[in-house]
Order: sequence, then structure tokens, then C-alpha cells
Amino acid sequence: MTGPAPLALSMGEPAGVGPEIIARAWTALRADGPAFVVVGDAALLRAQGQPVQTVSAAGDAAAVFARAIPVLDHPLPVPVTPGKPEAANAGVVADWIEQAVDLALSGEASGVVTAPIAKAPLYAAGFRFPGHTEFIAELTADAPFAGTRGPVMMLTAKDLRACLVTIHAPLAEVPELVTIERVCRTARVVHEAMRRDFGIAAPRLALAALNPHAGEGGAIGLEEIQVLAPAVKILRAEGIAITDPLPADTLFHDAARATYDAVLCLYHDQALIPVKTLDFWGGVNTTLGLPVVRTSPDHGTGFDIAGKGVARADSLIAAVRLAATMAGKRVKSASES
Repeated sequence: MTGPAPLALSMGEPAGVGPEIIARAWTALRADGPAFVVVGDAALLRAQGQPVQTVSAAGDAAAVFARAIPVLDHPLPVPVTPGKPEAANAGVVADWIEQAVDLALSGEASGVVTAPIAKAPLYAAGFRFPGHTEFIAELTADAPFAGTRGPVMMLTAKDLRACLVTIHAPLAEVPELVTIERVCRTARVVHEAMRRDFGIAAPRLALAALNPHAGEGGAIGLEEIQVLAPAVKILRAEGIAITDPLPADTLFHDAARATYDAVLCLYHDQALIPVKTLDFWGGVNTTLGLPVVRTSPDHGTGFDIAGKGVARADSLIAAVRLAATMAGKRVKSASES
């Protein structure tokens, strides 16, 4: 198999479903790709019953991908019991992510795909980031990037791209967090990403309202008038095509999705509910506005089913495919600029 540099896939929490779904994803993708190289523990991956071959460099992955899972082997210090994470392994889990990002920054990998991590053992080991998104943003902070920096979280399912203005914030805090500045920055990141990473020359953005019925002219809340409408005015003056704030209950049906390329959602469930309704098993979490392409499955570690052989790889397969598509669009965009 020849072509672009492979994707770097960090194994994630070793006691979760990561090793299982990686093995299943390789089985589904081995013939036609996209090729990836796993950054993780080769012995743990061999235990999944698929052929594994350690490689010394990411560039060796393509030559072996059709017959074995290529792995940059960094063994864990403590044995793994499915469903039972160990804080002693957390440092290596973080190292896997960092190495995958380094490979993408150097060009040895075309992008990063991250299997799910567990926050508690990482925090117990001193990890100081809320999650993957913030950690990767920190790792890439000094890398050159000709655009508005994120990170902005985008969830995709079928033809829906839902981008979050706030992420894991208590609902009671959302109105204060949804500021003109935050909405504008998110929209700029999304607009640029649609052009650079998705090849959409003139992106159409939709903006979800915060309140029912988009505030009903101020009768059910003032955020649409005081925050969202001014943000829209600023963005349109910059040449960004974005709708007025629209009631969220009318934004996600088939006909509505056909009118925009991405939608800005103001809080977690406003984006996640339609994404998981459209494609519960195959949704993808993507980070926009970084010097590297990064995607991830839209699910957690699955400790309750780890090691039982029932974990589905749909989301990881979709994440690998999307990362490869974005990386290709990014290369094409750079060559045309």
C-alpha cells in the first residue's frame, strides 16, 4: 500500500475497549486503508487475536498494513485487566498521545486519531488537562498555524457537522459563557476549517439559538438580542455566511441540514443529541483549529464491556476515514494557497 503518510492512532486507555476496536478497525480497513500506525503496547494488541508487527518508524506502516497492524511499541509498566484502569499506566497513555501528535507535527503521520481515554487514572497520575482536546491544543501551541486557533470541538454524524461554543459546562453556566467573543471565535475557526479541511469554498454556517423559539423577540430570553445577533453582525462584516440565531428544534431535520455545512451549537446536549440520534454508533469527535488533524470516536472507554468481545468499531472506523479525508483536503488546500 502506497500513498500519503499513515495516520497515528494512540491506543488510549488500555483497560477499555480501545485495543479491541483498534483490532476490528484494522480488519475493516486493511485492504483499502486508510493506513494507520498504532502508538501503544504491541503485546496488548496481539492479545486481541489479530496479526501485529512492530515498526521502528511511522513510514514503515504502509508496507505492512495489509497483513498486520503496525505498532510503534511502547509497553505499559503494569499488566492490564479489562475494565480496571491503573493509574500506574497513565503516564504511558499520555506519552502515546504526545508521540502521535509529534508524528503529525513532523509530517511522519498525516493526522492523529485518538482512542478513548479515562480521565480518573490520568488525574490520579498528575494529568492537568480536562481531556484530549485541551492536551493536544497545548502540545501544538508552538507549532506554526496560519489560521484562527481552536480548539473547537465538532461532532459529525452522516451529513451533520455540529460545532460547540461551550463543551462540558454546567447548563446553569452556559448563558454567561456564551459571549460575543466566544461565538465569533468559534465561527471563525469553523469557517476556516470548512475551507481548509473539508474543501468547501464558501461555507454556510447555521447558528443555534440559546432559548426556545430563539427568544421570541425577547419574551423568552435576551441572549439572542444582546449576544447572538451582534456576533452575527460582526461575522457577516468579515464575509462569513451565517444565519441569524435559529430555534434549535428546527435545525436538525433532513431539509434543514441541507441548508448549511456546519452548525454552531451553544452547549453540549444541543449538539450531541442530534448527532447521536442520527448515527449513535458512527459519530466522530473532531478538533478544529489545530496545526494537526485530529479525530476520535464519539464514545468513551466502555469499561463495562471491555474484554467481552462485543465492542463495536463503527465510530473508530469513521474517525480514521474522516481524518484521512481531512488530511488530504488540508494538503490540497496548502498546495493551492
